[in-house]
Amino acid sequence: MHTVWKGSISFGLVNIPVRMFTATEERDVRFRQLHKECHTPIRYAKMCPHCEKEVNAEDIVRGFEYEKGNYVIITDEDLEAITPETRRAIEIVDFVDLSEIDPIYFDKSYFLSPQETGDKAYTLLREAMKETGKIAVAKVTMRNKESLAVIRLYQHCIMMETIYYPDEVRPVSQVPALPEADITLAENERKMAAELINNLTTTFDPVKYKDEYRSDLQAMIEKKKEGKEVAVAPSAPRANVVDLMQALRESLAATGNQATPARIEPEPTPSPLPGKKQVEPAPAAQQAKTTSTTKKLRRKKAETS
Repeated sequence: MHTVWKGSISFGLVNIPVRMFTATEERDVRFRQLHKECHTPIRYAKMCPHCEKEVNAEDIVRGFEYEKGNYVIITDEDLEAITPETRRAIEIVDFVDLSEIDPIYFDKSYFLSPQETGDKAYTLLREAMKETGKIAVAKVTMRNKESLAVIRLYQHCIMMETIYYPDEVRPVSQVPALPEADITLAENERKMAAELINNLTTTFDPVKYKDEYRSDLQAMIEKKKEGKEVAVAPSAPRANVVDLMQALRESLAATGNQATPARIEPEPTPSPLPGKKQVEPAPAAQQAKTTSTTKKLRRKKAETS
C-alpha cells in the first residue's frame, strides 16, 4: 500500500506521527479509445491554439481567469507563501458525535498508521476515542489545499475522511420540482410502505453487495478474448403497473408478506361461496431476502418508473 502523506495528528499538546494511505479504490472496468481503422490507442496532445504547436509540461503554468480572456499567473512560490501551517499536521479542533454529521459531507477516506515512534500516542488516541464514542473534526493540508476532515475509528484503525465545507454543499432549495410536505397520503399507502420497509430491513453486511454489471462486463471481455460469441440477454417482461397500491401489494408479495385485507384493505373480506370451504391464507414467510427476490424488486421498480 502506497503512502500518500506523512505528518502528525495534533491532539492538544500531543503529536502523533502518522502515515496516510488511501482507504478506497474504484474497480470500474476502464476502456481505451482506439483508432477504429488500426486499433491504435488515441494520444491526447496538449496544444496551444495560438502558437499552433504541442506544449511540453515544463512550458505550462497555472492561470486564474478573473474575466474572459484575462488571467493572473500563479507560481509554485506563490502557493508556498500562503500554505497553511496544517500542511504537515492533522490539527484536531473539536470532538463531536458521528450522528451529527450528515453523510452528504463525506468525501474521501484514508487510513492512518503510526510512524516508528508513534505507537503509544496512536494507541492512546484510539482507545480514548473508543471509550468516549466521539469523532474528531480536524484541518489538514494536502496538495496545497486545506481541507476539513474528521478522524474516526474503523475497526482497530484510526482513519481520516475529508469532508466538504458547508458552502460546498448545494442547498436543497436548488432542487427543482420537489413535492410539498403537505401532500395527502392514504393511510393504507403509509402502512403498506412501512411494512415493505420492515420486510426489507436487515443487518448491514457489505460483503453481500456485488457489482453485478462489472462481473458481467469482465465475463464478456473474457469470452471475447477467447473468441466466443456473446449471448444477448433476453429483455425482462414489462408489467404496466401504474397503480401505487398495486405496486405496493406486489412488492409485499415479492418480499414474502401478503398484506391481509382486514389490516390493509378498507374493503371487507368476501364471504366464501356456499358449499365451498374457505382456504386460510398461508402464514407470512420469514424475511427471506434472497438475491432472486432483490432482483425481482429491482425489475418492478424499473417497470414503475
